[in-house]
Amino acid sequence: RHHSAKVSSYNGSGGDDWDDDDEDASDWNLRKCAAAALDTLATVYKDELLPFLLPMLQKSLDKKTEWQIQEAGILALGAIADGCFSGVSKHLHHLIPYLIGQLKHPKPLIRSITCWTLSRYAKWVVKGKDDDEKYFKPLMVQLLQRVLDKNKAVQEAACSAFAILEEQARGRLVPYLEPILKNLTFALQKYQAKNMLLLYDAIGSLAEAAGSALNRKELIKILMPPLIQRWNKLDDRDRNLFPIGECLSAIAVAVRSGFLPFAQPIFNRCLQIIHNTLVEQNRVRKMGENARLSYDHAASSEKEFIVVSLDLLAGIADGLGSSVASLVGNSKCLMLLFECLKDPDGDVRQSAFALLGDLARACIGHLKPHFDKFIPISAANIDPHKSSSVCNNASWALGEMAFHAGGNDMAKYIPGLMQRLVPILNGAVKDYNNPSLMENAAITMGRLGLVSPEIVAPHLHHFSKAWCNNLCRILDPKEREHAFRGLCSCIHKNPKGIVNAVPELIIAIASCSQPSEGMANMFHTILKGLHQMMGAKLGNGCNQKAFQFVMERYRVAVR
Repeated sequence: RHHSAKVSSYNGSGGDDWDDDDEDASDWNLRKCAAAALDTLATVYKDELLPFLLPMLQKSLDKKTEWQIQEAGILALGAIADGCFSGVSKHLHHLIPYLIGQLKHPKPLIRSITCWTLSRYAKWVVKGKDDDEKYFKPLMVQLLQRVLDKNKAVQEAACSAFAILEEQARGRLVPYLEPILKNLTFALQKYQAKNMLLLYDAIGSLAEAAGSALNRKELIKILMPPLIQRWNKLDDRDRNLFPIGECLSAIAVAVRSGFLPFAQPIFNRCLQIIHNTLVEQNRVRKMGENARLSYDHAASSEKEFIVVSLDLLAGIADGLGSSVASLVGNSKCLMLLFECLKDPDGDVRQSAFALLGDLARACIGHLKPHFDKFIPISAANIDPHKSSSVCNNASWALGEMAFHAGGNDMAKYIPGLMQRLVPILNGAVKDYNNPSLMENAAITMGRLGLVSPEIVAPHLHHFSKAWCNNLCRILDPKEREHAFRGLCSCIHKNPKGIVNAVPELIIAIASCSQPSEGMANMFHTILKGLHQMMGAKLGNGCNQKAFQFVMERYRVAVR
């Protein structure tokens, strides 16, 4: 949201270290138009293009040709990667070593375009069955060397390419984390502002790819000191806080307890930035019309300081888990969070509800005394016509509060929450149909049903079909389990409420390919009870293959 870090298409070159053969990155020239046209042709005609193109590529990639022609060939090879990937893959065992070699070419333009082209074929390198020594490790080593290239455009292209390689490789990077971190943190000392953003992105992508494998003292000792030094040097109104904040958030989530030694000053600074921004907003609101108009011009920009601070706080809460409780308890975090939940700006509320959900998971004890504030404002934001992203996060946060607080603390709020969720589940919101939001509503309803089935179950017949249909879409294993357990708890309390939705229930249960033992037992109990209640009518209207599969899988004999 805060910046666009990855370079998804070739942008030429720029910076202070260019030679006369380089071009301005801001120019959209004939050469780039030709590459874009070739990309489109490849997307449309796919491998049918290769008989015409491969002979020309073979000639242009010959190292004996002029470097400008070689560069054009490498650019063309990258341009057709999406459309002609299948056909080109047959030749990549020759082309990848050639391209890795071109990363050492004396011309910066060839080095930079080769980085981009290699990133387009990174998935082939990563998914290949060859050992690391043949393709993966040489590519990784050479890209890291180019990250430290003296030419700024090569640095830019190499950072973008390495971030893409990280996303593709993920766990395959783990044996090489130490040299990778040493290389990237050395670049932190070398880079200037323009490319620093891409470097933060590469470090953040590494954290997301490596996950908990990054939580080793020797690795954290390499990574964190230079990042903290840069974080501390930036002023609270410096927009360079945005990318480094996003990077630190990714690291906090990855290293979890390993982030604890650095958490408190970052946590407190984020709260201070939020406080100062909110105070300035309130000051301007009390001034005259001219001052408000002047402020409105820059308001959206200022909001980003709140958003990035909320996102970093959410990352810390997610990473530290229950260890964040002391930071929350000894600060004005909840007071400032509530102010952000009231903010008119949708991006601020979206991030604020994300933080609320993470705090519910990490330290529900701090939130419970304030439920009378946080739950009504969350419910009020389940309004898809205002902002679907805010609505999604508000719904998710409510589900997290319900699951971690339990039925006793949630009971009085559940009827009002159902009034908000049921119309979304049923697709009854006028002129609105958002599958993601309906899926999220199904998860939240499941958590409400799980903690208070006696309140949800009597109303089951009003939304059982839509609930079952939306449960099929849930991919996250934990959220899926919570939602299905909530449904089963409600059916157990009110089996008649599901009678008219048995075909949808069967499909939903069939969609659970790997249920936990506990969920499988619940399915068995529910299906057996329905069969005893409905007899031969149970399968009426059902997809017979799905019905037979489900009844056999969960050991329910059908007569």
